[in-house]
Amino acid sequence: MTATPALPSPEGAPPNEPPDEVEASRAPLMDHLNELRTRLVRILWAIMILFIGGWLVSQQALAFLLVPMSESALRHHADLKEAVAVYQAPLELLFIQFKVAFLIAIAAGFPFIAYQAYGFVAPGLYKTEKAAVMPFLFVMPILFLAGAALVYYEILPSFMDLSFKSEFKAAGIDVKYQPKIKEYYELAIGLLMAFGLAFQLPVVISLLARAGVVNVVQLRKWRKFAFLIILVIAAAVTPPDPFSQFIFGLPLYLLYESGIITAAVIARGKRKREEAEEKEAAREAVAETSGAKPA
Repeated sequence: MTATPALPSPEGAPPNEPPDEVEASRAPLMDHLNELRTRLVRILWAIMILFIGGWLVSQQALAFLLVPMSESALRHHADLKEAVAVYQAPLELLFIQFKVAFLIAIAAGFPFIAYQAYGFVAPGLYKTEKAAVMPFLFVMPILFLAGAALVYYEILPSFMDLSFKSEFKAAGIDVKYQPKIKEYYELAIGLLMAFGLAFQLPVVISLLARAGVVNVVQLRKWRKFAFLIILVIAAAVTPPDPFSQFIFGLPLYLLYESGIITAAVIARGKRKREEAEEKEAAREAVAETSGAKPA
């Protein structure tokens, strides 16, 4: 009887072992570049289409962002029938609408953008790594919305209340706060983006911990450095007052602590998997030894 030839295997791998997942998905450089171009074109088309939709609702979005300022003004001025915000430069409001429409397109298209990015890197990941990355694609938008909701319902109203409370009368002058639409929108959009991105901190820490770049012991040692960095970031992205910096810095530090907890859970799960794999390998070794035939 003719012997069946051994199946070909990747270079360096024993002939009887299954091929490596990543090696099996290896492709020429030009194929990777073509795929990257295809996915980038898809993302650009999606953003363009969503931008058109965002432009159609940009005025409603601007009105929605104005609610915290309007409610704060009416709270502090009972005699007002409606709040007033001004703009002074030509086409200033039009450029603000363009910016808001673009941000709406990015926010609405994020799931599609993340899916395209994942589809490009997925062939270079093992099955366990794919399973580890997928949940974060669903968690990231939720965390971003949580950060944006904190800004809209708590931080922006607090900023506006503080602004209107600063009004005073002295020497025959009535010093009043007159909101400028450009400055208000820049503040609102900047805070929404800053908190939305800052709320991704647990995801970043979790991915780094899963990749073995950081561990729980390191994260705990770095607490004081993280606290200092958070203070610097808070001072850079918020108005120059301690209240604003505290409101931004406290959630960010709590997110860092939650990242430590997540990293600890990941480390515990990794240890359990390694122990299970060691037990399984030991059982297989015992089974092979007991089933070996004497020479």
